[in-house]
Amino acid sequence: MWYVYIIRSIHFRDQEYIGATADLRKRIAEHNAGRSAHTSKFMPWELVWYCAFPDKHRALAFEKYLKSHSGRAFARKRL
Repeated sequence: MWYVYIIRSIHFRDQEYIGATADLRKRIAEHNAGRSAHTSKFMPWELVWYCAFPDKHRALAFEKYLKSHSGRAFARKRL
């Protein structure tokens, strides 16, 4: 399974990050350990939402959509 997820900074509530991974627990731990250049300055992070997909290609396509303008609007309204 592959997961698309949204995390939010605990201290900077307006900062969110959208990502995809095959190991969600490990990836969240990496974000909170500062191992990601894009998220290290806004640590710590909390998981806000995730969705499981049967394959990598569908997960990456949905991640790409969520990062688009219309995808962000969808996430704000529905997720």
